[in-house]
Amino acid sequence: MEKVISKDKKAPKEVLKTPLKFSKDTYLKWFESMLLMRKFEEKTGQLYIQQKIRGFCHLYIGQEALVAGSESVLKKDDRVITAYRCHAHPIGRGLQPKYIMAEMFAKATGCCKGKGGSMHIFSKEFNFFGGHGIVGGQIPLGAGIAFADKYNGNNNVTLCYMGDGAVRQGALHEAFNMAMLWKLPVIFIIENNNYAMGTSVERTSNVHELYKIGLGYEMPSKAVDGMTCEAVHEAIEEAVTRARKGDGPTLLEMKTYRYKGHSMSDAQTYRTKDEVKEYQAQDPIEKVLATIKKNNWASDSDIVSIEKKVEDIVLESVQFAEESPFPTIDELYQDVYVQEDYPYIKE
Repeated sequence: MEKVISKDKKAPKEVLKTPLKFSKDTYLKWFESMLLMRKFEEKTGQLYIQQKIRGFCHLYIGQEALVAGSESVLKKDDRVITAYRCHAHPIGRGLQPKYIMAEMFAKATGCCKGKGGSMHIFSKEFNFFGGHGIVGGQIPLGAGIAFADKYNGNNNVTLCYMGDGAVRQGALHEAFNMAMLWKLPVIFIIENNNYAMGTSVERTSNVHELYKIGLGYEMPSKAVDGMTCEAVHEAIEEAVTRARKGDGPTLLEMKTYRYKGHSMSDAQTYRTKDEVKEYQAQDPIEKVLATIKKNNWASDSDIVSIEKKVEDIVLESVQFAEESPFPTIDELYQDVYVQEDYPYIKE
């Protein structure tokens, strides 16, 4: 079942009936995964206020269904790349949260040795290619990763996430053109949370339905209710199937919402509290939990156990980050150049 949010930023009112397509295990996995993302981000916000985390920090609270619904489709060898709101995606990929927290603490045990920080999370092991601070910079990179997979003849796909502000970058059009021309196995995903920093979609272009941007390239494109895991999963599944068949890219505009500001320094004067509450009433975690309870797939004690498990993981990540060392001075000179032997280069 697919619903889209209206132009006046009203959250969808329909109650999603339990689809028979998805199993008990899928719902329980969605619940635990999204809850971990949510609690990790809430703790991140607290630690930022305490100045344990420095620099910029962008929280994903409210948008968790995009990651959970996508990851229930993907294989481990598939690729994911995104912008600087990048803590939840690697958690969904399987990266242990303690390595993300250590990275935000600028510790040597972080997934990027403490050199990337909140906006530049990477994990080669889990095929997560960032975390990019340049607005829209990840879009041609996502197409390039997909090109490499097609060139190497494997069956992987790339999910390339971007914000609604990033679609105004010229690099998007160049990437879209080449992706369609070469039929690259890439799914472009617009995380449309209605605001590019503090500027609404309506104030940046006369094209308010952002999925229509793909139609100029004859790219299959549509809007999806990004506040429900079911709709996200189904849209991603269709796009991934198309990509694996060699039919090329898809553009999905995921209608979602962030409950917190653009970053931790955002005063949020551009939206009302009532608007935020309206979306919070459609919380993706609560929707999944309601389906679990309705079908008696977990008892109250089972739910408490999941919540305790998530709490322990988050606390462990903080302790790990606190106790980890900072990088040594010599790390300044490491990872600047790729060190690799090339047989055709002679000393």
